[in-house]
Amino acid sequence: MDKPMNRIKEVLEEKGIKQTWLAEKLGKSFCIVNSYVCNRRQPSLEVLFEIAKILNVDPKDLIYNK
Repeated sequence: MDKPMNRIKEVLEEKGIKQTWLAEKLGKSFCIVNSYVCNRRQPSLEVLFEIAKILNVDPKDLIYNK
């Protein structure tokens, strides 16, 4: 079974946004956000929707579509 992946890193790069800024907006540590960005850890659906809202994107844009 494939490991779940997200597109948070790509969306941050497309928008020119730093992980530290996102961590601050989420109220989470840089280490947690970095683990989401590097796909070492996946955010809960609640956090994924919060990230999408902060980045002003559709939550579907943060998930790989295979």
